[in-house]
Amino acid sequence: MFYSMSIQEQFEFLKKGVEHLIEEEDLLKKLQRGKPLTVKVGFDPSAPDIHLGHTVVMRKMKHFQDLGHKVIFLIGDFTGMIGDPSGKKTTRPQLTKEEVLKNAETYKKQAFKILHPEKTIIDFNSRWLSQLGAEGFIRLASKITLARVLERDDFTKRWNAKEPIGLHELLYPLAQGYDSVFLKADVELGGRDQLFNLLIGRNLMKEYDLEPQVVMTLPLLEGLDGKEKMSKSLGNYIAVEDPPDEMFGKILSISDELMWKYYLLLTDFSQKEITEMKNKVEKGLLHPKDAKVALALKIVSDFHSKEEAEKAKEKFEILFSKKETPQDLPLIEFKFNPDILFCKFLKDISAVSSVSEARRIISQGGVEIEGEKITNPEIKMQDLNHKEFTLRVGKKKFLRIKLC
Repeated sequence: MFYSMSIQEQFEFLKKGVEHLIEEEDLLKKLQRGKPLTVKVGFDPSAPDIHLGHTVVMRKMKHFQDLGHKVIFLIGDFTGMIGDPSGKKTTRPQLTKEEVLKNAETYKKQAFKILHPEKTIIDFNSRWLSQLGAEGFIRLASKITLARVLERDDFTKRWNAKEPIGLHELLYPLAQGYDSVFLKADVELGGRDQLFNLLIGRNLMKEYDLEPQVVMTLPLLEGLDGKEKMSKSLGNYIAVEDPPDEMFGKILSISDELMWKYYLLLTDFSQKEITEMKNKVEKGLLHPKDAKVALALKIVSDFHSKEEAEKAKEKFEILFSKKETPQDLPLIEFKFNPDILFCKFLKDISAVSSVSEARRIISQGGVEIEGEKITNPEIKMQDLNHKEFTLRVGKKKFLRIKLC
């Protein structure tokens, strides 16, 4: 299927869901040569667990694999000991080599739920960065100015706020950039928050008289709350190793609006197919719930199996066709803010589309906590007597909530 694509079709296929592509003309020229490209993606596994947010970049890696390109899964066992400061307001704790390698093994196992193991090259950047030595790092540092490094948004904010920046942190973009030099990367992929580091790699390759890599970034995926980036610390995540029933239930809990971004970034449906499905929903030809069930089936199938996905679907259909509250809903954690209204909380967790809708449903007796109706639309979160509870919104929407 993939090899029958024209160069232009391959180009459009690879662009799907991409936020930054620098430069488009460079990627097209590289594809037109008809040779496998070297595609580099770096991972500094500071934690062993992967959630669906991490898999957005991995899915793009798979797209390159499907087209016959050489994909390098680069484990930053050297840079991981520095700690990537991307998006951090404070200096990130440094990991030991043992911690990085232990996390990396778990990371690889989970990554192969998406990537083709036989087509994936695993490498470690300590293989060349450890060999640079003091003299090599000094020469590398001469390729870039301090002013250029301080252009990075998180560094600028910390500098202006007179917050500490470790000297070792300034070396991180250089080390990551040198990975591209050593591997002679044609393309480097990363999340949107990695744009600065990826551009440093592109600039460094020019300094070493190499053809600069194409930079591709993918959007950051919002979590179950529909607001914050998917994160384990925020409790709004779906882990790739979540059981099928739990994964299915979490996907069904996302908002109708967020569903389309999940389709775009977490499935191989084409942009055309997604647009057609969205148009059907908007015209009333397809119920949003049915579209969301199809999404849940696809994602659970990818990480488990079609059989497990169908079983999860059947289980949820049985549960939600009954009038009693389901007893084994997945537990979803949300940050507790005592000062906001409960109706605002319902919107924030995507249980309703607006605060006014929440007020209406509450006034109609359609919201229950642990089987007790909430009748006051102006109640605040601090007035609730539960920190972990089953929430019913409307007739068939149930959520198991933990406030933390």
